[in-house]
Amino acid sequence: MLPGSFDMDSTAQNFSTPQDVNQTVAPSQSTRLMLVERMTKNLTTPSILSRKYGLLMREEAEDSAVQLYAKESSKLMLEILKRGPKTKEDGEVMTAEQTTSPLETVFDISGGRRAFIDAEEAEELLKPLKEPGNSYNRICFSNRSFGIDAAYVTEPILSSLKDQLMEVDLSDFIAGRPEAEALDVMNIFSSALEGCVLKYLNLSNNALGEKGVRAFGALLKSQNNLEELYLMNDGISEEAARAVCELIPSTEKLRILQFHNNMTGDEGAIAISEMVKRSPALEDFRCSSTRVDSEGGVALAKALGTCTRLKKLDLRDNMFGVEAGVALSKALSAFKDLTEVYLSYLNLEDEGAKAIANALKESTPSLEVLEMAGNDITVEAASTLAACIAAKQCLAKLSLAENELKDEGAILISKALEEGHNQLTEVDLNTNSIRRAGARFLAQTVASKPGFKLLNINGNFISDEGIDEVKDIFKNCPDVLGPLDENDPEGEDNDGEDEEEGAADNEDELESKLKRLDIKNE
Repeated sequence: MLPGSFDMDSTAQNFSTPQDVNQTVAPSQSTRLMLVERMTKNLTTPSILSRKYGLLMREEAEDSAVQLYAKESSKLMLEILKRGPKTKEDGEVMTAEQTTSPLETVFDISGGRRAFIDAEEAEELLKPLKEPGNSYNRICFSNRSFGIDAAYVTEPILSSLKDQLMEVDLSDFIAGRPEAEALDVMNIFSSALEGCVLKYLNLSNNALGEKGVRAFGALLKSQNNLEELYLMNDGISEEAARAVCELIPSTEKLRILQFHNNMTGDEGAIAISEMVKRSPALEDFRCSSTRVDSEGGVALAKALGTCTRLKKLDLRDNMFGVEAGVALSKALSAFKDLTEVYLSYLNLEDEGAKAIANALKESTPSLEVLEMAGNDITVEAASTLAACIAAKQCLAKLSLAENELKDEGAILISKALEEGHNQLTEVDLNTNSIRRAGARFLAQTVASKPGFKLLNINGNFISDEGIDEVKDIFKNCPDVLGPLDENDPEGEDNDGEDEEEGAADNEDELESKLKRLDIKNE
């Protein structure tokens, strides 16, 4: 089997065989619901348009889909009534039911429960793609598992659409198949789609490995205009990463490249960095949870320096270390359009964190999201971080969780957020050895921000009195304060114990001293 795939028997309970397939376009209640669901999914799923205009939350998307459906239906009915009955050349009256409806461009079978697909079901399910003159240019076969028989049925259908397809989503489309069958299916789909001029290709969640990547060789070799490529959770090893770089002839137009959750490692990251170097239009790069160490991190950082249009960078959960962090800071200075940066769990430590903070401070004027959780950042780097944060007036989300900022760091960060920052909605400083003074100052700062939604200070060492004070600050909006069930009032810093007697007075004195701290501009 492919790495990460399962035997058919072990996953059979998770799949169902679709019993009913819509065979007409009659606007029944189920059809209307299906259309609304499809529109909702389009509004909440990454695509070329969403990258330009953004994604909606599920609830907002559902409301928008219903309104859009109602609006378009009313407009079409009014047009039909205004036009009246049409007469064919032979004199026969053409009724409203016979008029042509707007042509569909998206064909999506991913909705509903996961299901195995056999030849008969594929024949029925894919009927709309065989209709002469159809305008489908975006297809999504995700969440359905194609066997070899279904693949043979699908092959001529896809081949007939080569000249019109622009977006193809084949994520999670071979689940539960034995390795030999899965590779055959991928080869069939690859041959059928070879020569398509695609802008969007998603092959995620298929446990590809090198064998799987090469099974898609015919398709990948024919791609010179890709704008979005997704290879997430695909078992992309060092060899598989090299195969991807080798097979795709051009990435000059690539705007989005995502490799999340793979076993890429340093050598794989070095191969990916070569692709990044050839992608000057890159706006969104994700290489998170890919087991990349210092050497690979440095290679990626240097390659990213050529991507001056970058807007979103996600390198979370790797083992970069200080050296790669410093290398990354040099690349960050070129990103004038960066709005989101995710650098949590990279082992940056104070030196790497300060280098990155200084780089971001001098660039990225429109930064909206900054995440640097779990990087062993201490009070030593707090002032530098605070200076960076103070300069980022567009900041909406800030996460410095699971570090060692303590009260001094928390108050410095709070002071950085005091002036302006009216777009701030979320701050996460959980698990930072923060006590009463830091928690109270932070709560007072964010509580004054219009539209603020969530403060997470769980997992700290806040006294019972401090908890009561923080809750009182948010008494008119209790939902804004996150849970405090993991707070430890008896918690101890690693560098010693506090005397219990007079603790409250000591904390008040500490807070008074900390408030006089200055934010350094390094």
